[in-house]
Amino acid sequence: MNATEPRRRWWPRSVRARTALAAASAAAVILVGIGWWLHHDVYRQGTQIAEGQAEQQLWALVDQLNEGVVPARRGTVLPYEVVATGRRTAVAYGGGMAAFDPGTRHVLPAPSEAREPGGLTILPLRIPVRDSNSRDRFDMAGRTYTVMSADISADELSSDKVVDLGVAADAHLRVYVVVLPNTAKAIAKTTDLLLLRAGLVSLVLIAAVTYLAVRIALRPVEAIRVLTASVTASDPRERVTVPATGHEITALATTINTTLQRLDDAAAQQRRFVADAAHELRSPLTTLLASLEVALTYPERTDWPAAATTAARQTRRLQALAEDLLLLARLDTRTPIAGPDTVDLTALASRLAEQYPLTERPLTLTCDSTAPAHAHGNPDEYERLLRNLIDNAARHAAHRIQITVRNQDAWVVLTVHDDGPGVPTEDAERIFERFVRLDDARSRDHGGTGLGLAIARDLAHRRRGALTLTPRTLGACFQLRLPRAPTPAEE
Repeated sequence: MNATEPRRRWWPRSVRARTALAAASAAAVILVGIGWWLHHDVYRQGTQIAEGQAEQQLWALVDQLNEGVVPARRGTVLPYEVVATGRRTAVAYGGGMAAFDPGTRHVLPAPSEAREPGGLTILPLRIPVRDSNSRDRFDMAGRTYTVMSADISADELSSDKVVDLGVAADAHLRVYVVVLPNTAKAIAKTTDLLLLRAGLVSLVLIAAVTYLAVRIALRPVEAIRVLTASVTASDPRERVTVPATGHEITALATTINTTLQRLDDAAAQQRRFVADAAHELRSPLTTLLASLEVALTYPERTDWPAAATTAARQTRRLQALAEDLLLLARLDTRTPIAGPDTVDLTALASRLAEQYPLTERPLTLTCDSTAPAHAHGNPDEYERLLRNLIDNAARHAAHRIQITVRNQDAWVVLTVHDDGPGVPTEDAERIFERFVRLDDARSRDHGGTGLGLAIARDLAHRRRGALTLTPRTLGACFQLRLPRAPTPAEE
């Protein structure tokens, strides 16, 4: 068991379920943030409303006291109490303060110092606990609340009003109104419950809609999977249906069809390559076997030196073909290239021009170069590439072969030009295919294997170069372009 299996037990494997879960999780985070903000905003606004009601009630009580009227105990929303200096009991109280029995001793503190009449003071005060507050309907005992207060001086009232209020002529009165957050808390709690229910329903709807949307969106992918599952290495001709919507699924289907087409082409090329290789191997084997069987059947009539020469020639041809096939197989595997060496193509071309054997017929092989031309690569690979080009030119040239090496900006350009019959324009690319020979009518013993130009182009591509056939009025001219490497002096 690997380390990821415990996680896979609870994490869904379906893309639809994963997407729905991810969407629901993201929505849950967003909804929690919105709910937290709404909770605090509703509570803040509810508290502001409660403070506004308390202030309004406070000034209404102050107006009644200024008229010499003792406020009634009933008819008020919030708890209040009016205390005065020199008096033990409360002048007036109501709104739930009766549970503290202010008629025996006032609950909130009497003013210790005179304040400016008409001023509003907001302070947190702790409501004391008494034995008589068992009927506290607001559960205020022992809690700290925000309390608004305003002062009234008895000196500013008439004697009749002072008598009606039951305070001394020099007393200071203080009106308290307790701000209760119960309403704000109730509203916030109700809002929280509504948001919770709405959030749960929203999460379920979001998950369901996401699941269905992804399921519908993945239907073309499922169809592509079913079709590609039927593709085999021996028959990669199946193609997926490309949706006409133009979204990412269309690009995926197009890419898969392109990949399947490349696989089909590669399989066809491989089959053609195997058939051509078998045919090329059968020809020298047939010739070799026939000559040996004739020699063994008629040993007294056989020219054994000639038979041995024929056998050696066919064996060499088989050896050359096997080496070419092995080289192509190695090039097809795209094996990593070793550390790049620096090869002077000018020196290599000059050496091959001097050492190349021209014994079958008189040919002139020259090399024209103006300066060293360096390129990164393996010397053996470049020698094989250039030798293949010279071999091809030698088979078709009439009198001369010209090798040219030049430095052109960031490139090294090498050309091999012969004065033979040339190559038709329509066959300019086909000659680089494997086992393609345009001179099928001539003897295969004197022709190549049909792999030389294919190997040369693969070697050029291996070094990020290009090998092409350039148009000429006389003969064929093969041009090799390779990235130029700095000379040792430049390095």
